[in-house]
Amino acid sequence: MRFKRTWFRALLRRRIAVILLLALQILFICYVINSETVAAEIIRVLLRVASGFIALHVVCQKDKGAYKVAWISLTLLFPLFGSVLYLLYYFQSSTRRFRTAIAQIQQDTKSLYYLPEPVSGEAAQADLIPYSTQKQYLQDYAGFPAYDQTEVQYYSPGELFWAPFLGELQKAQSYIFMEYFILDSGLLWDSVLEILIEKASKGVEVRIIYDDIGCFLTLPSNFAKQLEQHGIKCVAFNPFRPFLSTSQNNRDHRKITSIDGKIAFTGGLNLADEYVNQYEKHGYWKDCAVKVDGKAAWSLTLMFLEMWELCCQTHECFADFYPADGYPQRRDACGYVQPYADSPMDDENVCEHVYMQILNQAKDYAYITTPYLIVDGSMVSALCLAAKSGVDVRIITPQVWDKALIHMTTRSYYRELMQGGVKIYEYTGGFIHSKTFVSDDRVASVGTANLDFRSLYLHFECGVWMCDNRAVLQLKQDFLDTIAASQEITFDDCKAGPIKKVFQNILRLFAPLM
Repeated sequence: MRFKRTWFRALLRRRIAVILLLALQILFICYVINSETVAAEIIRVLLRVASGFIALHVVCQKDKGAYKVAWISLTLLFPLFGSVLYLLYYFQSSTRRFRTAIAQIQQDTKSLYYLPEPVSGEAAQADLIPYSTQKQYLQDYAGFPAYDQTEVQYYSPGELFWAPFLGELQKAQSYIFMEYFILDSGLLWDSVLEILIEKASKGVEVRIIYDDIGCFLTLPSNFAKQLEQHGIKCVAFNPFRPFLSTSQNNRDHRKITSIDGKIAFTGGLNLADEYVNQYEKHGYWKDCAVKVDGKAAWSLTLMFLEMWELCCQTHECFADFYPADGYPQRRDACGYVQPYADSPMDDENVCEHVYMQILNQAKDYAYITTPYLIVDGSMVSALCLAAKSGVDVRIITPQVWDKALIHMTTRSYYRELMQGGVKIYEYTGGFIHSKTFVSDDRVASVGTANLDFRSLYLHFECGVWMCDNRAVLQLKQDFLDTIAASQEITFDDCKAGPIKKVFQNILRLFAPLM
């Protein structure tokens, strides 16, 4: 208890300082906008002129239509505030340097994804039909190969993940790499940390990346130094600075653990007690994770190492972490596994494209779980087109919300999707945090990306696409079990008065900026 109180004091001091500095900056901007001085009036005139040029600039960008509408509306309705926000958002050298560094790291690493022999041969290509286009896009264009000889185990809810996760950590011989959006002291994290400290003391290399915004209310500023005292290397992704900055908007939302490059975990689960229902935050927490055992674990290892190099600004030979004895042939492995990652620092929306292709290739059904459903017109069209084409499209979202405005925005999409033939369910027992797609008993994706603008376009995300793997049917059964604990939404449930409709439309207009 004393340890947690020490954390809380350090946490409180840092958070208060950050909030005060941000508040001072916002007050200064408000003062400039409302001041009666000559200098302030000149600034206001320039911002009004800039709002018109910004609207033209936005129209010419390659951004999604929803982003364009949101920014144009904001800058024209509120020319002073909107112009300042846009200029802060888009024109910063720090963001360009960030983008350049990531591109260089990914270029240096690209060939290393092929150290385990990817899927090849006519037999494999025949097995992947009609999913060869998905495999080709991820492997040949995005740079994430498909592998065989990999077993995937699906865990849901989080309690089923806990014991196997600890068991695999205890088997580590060379290294443990962990990358999480949220870490929080409690039964789950404390049990993990105990193993990490023991392994580090025995010479196992332990590295941890945590997102500074994700852990804003859970970790003190000296968290990394505390772990380093136990021989654990730790770094915060994109440390939060009390200054208005574009790069602060791009967060590391991934959840990855790699053990010796042979075993890897990913999914929706962060390392905090609510994810394994040791702490009730929003009712019962329904989440999931996958264990990747075999060649495909190497992809998730490289994803971590790329992020580590970005955070630490160091260079090392990633090939040195490739398992010395390689990957033995597995008789129990089946199907094909293709881990993938998505970065907001390029023009390729990998997670969105994976989801779109699953929908476009579905023949019988497409089952989806997501905690947030805030999507642009192209995703709405893909969902409705699949349903209109005879595919059984079902989506489960939570009935118990964690963010009121986000939940209200999610519900604003229900009627439109239902009119297109999509069936919507709300999980009644609590909060569902899983991010899953499963289709036709053959393909599935489990990862970290929600169906919302922030995950699809602003965050660093990852996932695992699989075909003909046993985990596909495990995921389908879990979805059907969750349907049984959910309420199907009807058109009567979507009724809203004129005031609520207007408010929901406003929320949808500015949803890309949330």
